[in-house]
Amino acid sequence: MKPYCRLKDGPCTYEGLQTIDLSDKAGQSVSMDKGIAQISRSTQLFLNGHCLTPLKQGGLWWDEKKTLIVSDLHLEKGSSYARSGQLLPPYDTSATLGLLQDLITSYRPECVISLGDSFHDGQAAQRLSEPDHARLRRLIAATDWVWVEGNHDPDPPAELGGRSAACLEMGRLVFRHEPTAMAGEVAGHLHPCARIAGRMRTLRRRCFISDGHRLIMPAFGAYTGGLNVMNPAYARCFPDGGQMVFAMTDSAIIPISLNRLVPDTGRGRGYRRLVQSG
Repeated sequence: MKPYCRLKDGPCTYEGLQTIDLSDKAGQSVSMDKGIAQISRSTQLFLNGHCLTPLKQGGLWWDEKKTLIVSDLHLEKGSSYARSGQLLPPYDTSATLGLLQDLITSYRPECVISLGDSFHDGQAAQRLSEPDHARLRRLIAATDWVWVEGNHDPDPPAELGGRSAACLEMGRLVFRHEPTAMAGEVAGHLHPCARIAGRMRTLRRRCFISDGHRLIMPAFGAYTGGLNVMNPAYARCFPDGGQMVFAMTDSAIIPISLNRLVPDTGRGRGYRRLVQSG
C-alpha cells in the first residue's frame, strides 16, 4: 500500500489501517492514553499528489501554494441561537476569528480559502460586532481571500471583501463545501469527529478524514458540533473505503487506528439533525 501520510520528522508507512503505530522519538510505542500530549511532530497528508499539513487548530496548510484552508466557521452562530431564545455566551465569533488570526500570523498565507458555512445564516454578517467586523476586514484585505459558498451562506457578504466561488480548483485539488466523493476533493460540511476508546475512558476529538484521494475537514468554528466518523454518511464520501482518521489535540494531529474508534451511542438522531442544519 503506497503511504499517503507521514510524520514530519520522518517517513511513516502504514501497511494497514488497523495497525497504525504511534511512536516516540526513541522508537517506543506510545499508547493513546498517555501519548496524545507527548507527540508534537506534524502530520503531512498526500492528497491526489499534493502534500498538505493538517493543523491542530483545525486548519489545513498547503505550503506549495502558500494557502490556508479553513471550513465551517459558522460566525455569529451564538447570536443566531439567541434570536430563538437559546441564550449562549456571545463570544463564539471573537474566539473563532482570534484563532484564525493566530494561524494567519504564523503561516502568512498568500491565499485563504474559507470552505463554506463561514456565516451561520444570511444575516450573520450584519450582526457582527464592530470590533469583529473590523478584524475580519483586516484579515481579508491582507490575502487573496476566497469564500466558497456553503448551504448556510450561499451568498457570502460582498461588503467584507474577498471573492466567492461555488467551488475552487487549484492544481489537482478541488475545494467545495459539501463532499461529493470526487477525486482530489477537499470538503467540509459534515463536521467530522472521532470518539476514541482508551484504556480507562473515551475521548472525543474533532478530526480530519481522508483516503488519500479526498479529504473532509473538521469544523473550525467555536460553536460547531460534530458527526461521528462512524456514521454511515461518510461511507458515501469514500466509496472505495480505506479512509484514515487524524484527530486534533492540543499539541498535535494524531493518526488514529480505526479499531480504536467507537460510535456515539444514543446520539445518532441528534447528530443527523446537526448535519442537515450544519
